[in-house]
Amino acid sequence: MPPDPAPVPARRAVSQLDHRIESSTGHDVDALRARRDRGVLDELHARLVDRHRELAQAETAVTFYRTHLHRLTSGEFPIDGALFERIKRAVEQLENAADERDAAAPQVIAALEPIESAARTAPAARSEPIPAADQAALLAIIGGAKLYQHLHTGRISATTAAGIRIPYPELKRLESAGLISRDTSHPLHAGQPLALTEAGRTALVSVRRMPATEAATRITRPGAWPTTSAHRR
Repeated sequence: MPPDPAPVPARRAVSQLDHRIESSTGHDVDALRARRDRGVLDELHARLVDRHRELAQAETAVTFYRTHLHRLTSGEFPIDGALFERIKRAVEQLENAADERDAAAPQVIAALEPIESAARTAPAARSEPIPAADQAALLAIIGGAKLYQHLHTGRISATTAAGIRIPYPELKRLESAGLISRDTSHPLHAGQPLALTEAGRTALVSVRRMPATEAATRITRPGAWPTTSAHRR
């Protein structure tokens, strides 16, 4: 008799809470995960994604062991002592996975409720997404960026870790809006590190899903900047 198969990690297990998560955040779970991995999310949303990952893993295990138990009892294998042992082990594993799932679900709900509450009480102005160019700027800054002043020309601009150059007027606008901050303890000629503020992270989280066709038109080649005023160093 072949050995018990090992669980295969799933890309994402769909849980009964996914609809609530997507409804309250305006993003599907995969998009939230991607933003979490990039460090875009604020603390509340990051905690929600972490708790959902745990729930998804438990859901995956439940599905796996349930399918495995069904295979063992399908008549594929001879009925003998070895089969009974495998069925017993599969039932125990399924029970443990179900216990983990039942313990993880309340943790997701606890992390989700503050976000749902904030979504219900948010002012109407929050429904207006930030412009696409600002979204791109904030996402670029997350990967690392510094503000420089050229020693000879005096010109000020920011360069990201990916080599994208962001015009200074756009940076000033983002800074004035409280979306980014800079470390002024460093001189401009050496480079002042830029970072997203909590408001900047929240602004990115608040951006609603756009249609796939619209999103496609906003995707640019690596190193390109999605505004006419942008240029590379």
